[in-house]
Amino acid sequence: MMGKVDMMGYTLTKANQFIQEKKHLLQTEYRLNYHLMSEYGWMNDPNGFCFFKGEYHLFYQHHPFTPFWEDIHWGHAKSTDLVHWTVLPIALAPSEEYDRDGCFSGSAIEKDGMLYLIYTGNQWTGSNRDTDLVQAQCLAVSTDGIRFDKWPGNPIICEAPEGDIHPHHFRDPKVWQRGDQYYCVLGSRTQEHVGQILLYKSADLMNWEFIGIPAQGDAAGNSGYMWECPDLFQLGGSDVLVMSPQGIKPEAEKFHNLHQAGYMLGKLDYHTGKFEHGPLEMLDYGFDFYAPQTMEDGQGRRIMIAWMAMWESEMPEQAHGWAGAMTIPRQLSLEQGHIRCRPIPELTKLRGGLTAYEDIVVTDELTLEGITGDCCEMELILDASEATSAGIKLRVSEGKNEQTVITFSPQDKTVTLDRNRSGRGPGGVRKAPVQSDNGRLQLRIFVDRSSIEVFLQDGEKVMTARIYPGEKSTGITLFAVGVMKVIRLHKWDLHKSVEEV
Repeated sequence: MMGKVDMMGYTLTKANQFIQEKKHLLQTEYRLNYHLMSEYGWMNDPNGFCFFKGEYHLFYQHHPFTPFWEDIHWGHAKSTDLVHWTVLPIALAPSEEYDRDGCFSGSAIEKDGMLYLIYTGNQWTGSNRDTDLVQAQCLAVSTDGIRFDKWPGNPIICEAPEGDIHPHHFRDPKVWQRGDQYYCVLGSRTQEHVGQILLYKSADLMNWEFIGIPAQGDAAGNSGYMWECPDLFQLGGSDVLVMSPQGIKPEAEKFHNLHQAGYMLGKLDYHTGKFEHGPLEMLDYGFDFYAPQTMEDGQGRRIMIAWMAMWESEMPEQAHGWAGAMTIPRQLSLEQGHIRCRPIPELTKLRGGLTAYEDIVVTDELTLEGITGDCCEMELILDASEATSAGIKLRVSEGKNEQTVITFSPQDKTVTLDRNRSGRGPGGVRKAPVQSDNGRLQLRIFVDRSSIEVFLQDGEKVMTARIYPGEKSTGITLFAVGVMKVIRLHKWDLHKSVEEV
């Protein structure tokens, strides 16, 4: 009979060998060039995002055997620059009674020169995966950041606290250090299914004390039924609670995805455990952005990365043996009471040759020589003060049957992302309000083979989407109803940073 360490070792070896045998069979049609993906199988939430011994580590929810969410492992990659990633062997696999049906989401922290992973162990107790489950918080430790051993005293938090706290939905620990104490927030819901966050503290990462409920939704309001993947940190003198609430209903341009990802600004009282905060604000106004996790790196920057997909959304890549990807890393800053998200500066390493234009007038539709591609970055400054609407069409097919459209309405001060004709996969329209008093719009657009990330007004808003056009749909068209002036357009082809074997 295998011991505990041998059992996880056996499971990991089986999974890693399977990937090596199967990954060459993947179809490459939608494989991304500079976004982190799994080598094979399913990927969802980023986990354990950290800076350890001079390198960035990113773990992720992973099912290595199929492109579907089952028996979750922790995939693992590392990078020296957050741009070029090396995929490492799978770090965690279900192997013990407390995590037999999945090593669910969690975080990482360095202590005494070792890397600690804190994650949720999941057990299914019946066929209904919303009610028939037991969750507990667990620990794994590594000296090199690659090979991990589960803590012999697991689980470190065996069950949810008493009170108005749901006993089963109790997951996604995010840990940080403050002084000589460690703190942890957990996603939770009330007995009547209203989202909330739990706060714990510990002196050693093994023994945890429940402090209280820092934040809770309003049962009579639009709060959602579960708050997943919480993350609490300080930014610009304010405490920030990032989380992914499930079940929030749409409000104007907000909350149109199945589940959301947003933040609240406020102040956490570490003694009472209460978080006095403002309203929930969105981190991304697009289609495919969930479970963001942040980390502070060696430069003191707060970096965020998220799952570039959405639950229950059609994923055409599943037919090709894989599913899911990560967003590009984004640097956060707090400016004028709101978080701005900007692409990290290191992404400029990917830039190839530059094609540049200035002072171009657009009165209908216009294509420009050298402005095409399915893997590129574009920076534009548009003056649409004399237009009813204006913008840019990306991934346009020769017959214009496929196109992804970004439209700026200067009178309404809104930007629309329309993927109804983006190829295979789900369609839909998303809108983002922007600040623009003079009809100007600044765009920074990252296009990859099956994704688009649009940064508006220097990171004031972001819109992210997976798109699945044909390989030959590489056209780019400027358009205007009225007159638009392109003050500046810079376009770079981007080098590949994810190597396929």
